[in-house]
Amino acid sequence: MFQSFEVTSAPEQGPPRLAALREIMEAEGFDAVLVPRADVHQGEYVAPADERLAWLTGFTGSAGFCAVLKEEAGLFVDGRYRMQARAQCAAEITPVAWPETQLSGWLTERLGAGSTVAFDPWLHTVKEAAKLREALGRKDIRLVAVDHPVDRVWTDRPGPPEAPFFAYPDKMAGETSANKRKEIAARLKDAGHRAVILTLPDSIAWLLNIRGSDIPRNPVPQAFVILHDSGRAELFCAPHQAAEVTDHMGPDVAVIEKAGFTAALTDLDGPVRIDPESAPERVRALLEEAGVEVAEDDDPCLLPKARKLPAEIENTREAHLRDGAAMVRFLAWVDAEAPGGGLTEIDVVRALEGFRRDTNALRDISFETICGAGEHGAIVHYRVNEETNRAVRPGELLLVDSGGQYLDGTTDITRTVIVGEPEDEHRRCYTLVLKGMIAISRARFPKGLTGRDLDALARYPLWTEGLDFDHGTGHGVGVYLSVHEGPQRISRRSDTVLEPGMILSNEPGYYREGAFGIRIENLLVTRKARQIPGADDRKMLDFETLTYVPLDRRLIDTSLLSPEERDWIDRYHADTLARIGPRLDGAAKDWLTAACAPL
Repeated sequence: MFQSFEVTSAPEQGPPRLAALREIMEAEGFDAVLVPRADVHQGEYVAPADERLAWLTGFTGSAGFCAVLKEEAGLFVDGRYRMQARAQCAAEITPVAWPETQLSGWLTERLGAGSTVAFDPWLHTVKEAAKLREALGRKDIRLVAVDHPVDRVWTDRPGPPEAPFFAYPDKMAGETSANKRKEIAARLKDAGHRAVILTLPDSIAWLLNIRGSDIPRNPVPQAFVILHDSGRAELFCAPHQAAEVTDHMGPDVAVIEKAGFTAALTDLDGPVRIDPESAPERVRALLEEAGVEVAEDDDPCLLPKARKLPAEIENTREAHLRDGAAMVRFLAWVDAEAPGGGLTEIDVVRALEGFRRDTNALRDISFETICGAGEHGAIVHYRVNEETNRAVRPGELLLVDSGGQYLDGTTDITRTVIVGEPEDEHRRCYTLVLKGMIAISRARFPKGLTGRDLDALARYPLWTEGLDFDHGTGHGVGVYLSVHEGPQRISRRSDTVLEPGMILSNEPGYYREGAFGIRIENLLVTRKARQIPGADDRKMLDFETLTYVPLDRRLIDTSLLSPEERDWIDRYHADTLARIGPRLDGAAKDWLTAACAPL
């Protein structure tokens, strides 16, 4: 199994660990210490060695941070994680609604003039540090850079990852690393930048056409790269990690010990480009202390990486069809086994991974499978473990959000199904969520819009009933890279223009605490829309669906659907049967045929 079900933290661990940290705070004269869920590379995901937030608080969610004061500890989490935070943390750790409550305001309400707030500048971005320093400075509160104090009390901290990197075939990437570096170098020259510092693991993986296993579930290398305007680059990592990719990268990429990164920064000629959204504050400080001119601008790999090349799109189509067939086998199995009442959430997760493994192409799951039965479905990022595992009972909704990492693509799909017979409220809420998912799938929109402009389409059917959900409608997805990829997304906070080739999830939901959760998710790729005869010549975009797995027709209240929505569902099911059916036989194919019958 890729997934384990061990209990990795417990609420009772928090108080003694906070006490140990506060002893250091007292000795050093700190009034507060910031504990982010971050590492020196500033990607979304971290290795076990960097799980400081989970170790200290017990909270294992993939986003959040803690501010530890002498008498109080605030755990800042968004709407996806508030139930989880309450369940995983001791009472003396207070969940704080973020971003509704900003860290700077929370701190200035509790700290007086002359107070000091300790932070590790490797674990906060340039933008975060600047914003916080300015806000605290107005109240005469100092932000003090330190090596993180948690590392001094975390005595059994795991070592850093050291697995070898491996080559990603140029044919699958759609472009050679040399050509990618040439293209990015030309952009640096046009901007007047002599070099760029890259810290994001997926940017480095994309640029060099390499992959790694330093981060669980995400095939990325943890390293640093300095790319010069000549196209030459230095890769900073443990040399043994790069031994298998040196020839693949070519002579213009030098491999240097990771410990040499800071010294290399001080030898650069400026202007040197750093992305304030992802570069650690310590990188900026080192450059400026050495007198190197700094230019703040976007990571130049982000948009080229997000705009998938034709080879990447073709590859990922195949990955989704393969994964779709595995999902159909799984759903047919659930339909046959779950109504008997003998399954648990762990049984379901194990079975799903087994169906994916049967493809003989699965390299890993793309994230820890979210499998929530009944009330657990309302915990947006619920991870079942040996303590929380419960039976899958007849009459309940079962939410399964999962994905696979294949060499040709990364998948992410959510299906909510009924075990047995649904209640009317199940059908009403499911159909409202489905209407939002269909609205995004059918969207046709002018070129130049962002995900923020589309987000309301997914929410409107819920809004009409006084309902909503506390997460974005969709995130970017890589191709055998991170299952959460920026900068593209469908969200109220997205300001990235959507462009052809960008892959996005489409996953509206509804969650009723203590009762059930509903989420329906397909992946889409943005494309140029077909010209409508007689329309003006405005350039339009729309989405191609990548995910083909049936929806649960038992949960669809057709009286709530428009004719266009009914037609979309029937066309989607007909396409699913045509694309997935030839990959199946026996009972699974019979189940698919019935599941895809017209409404």
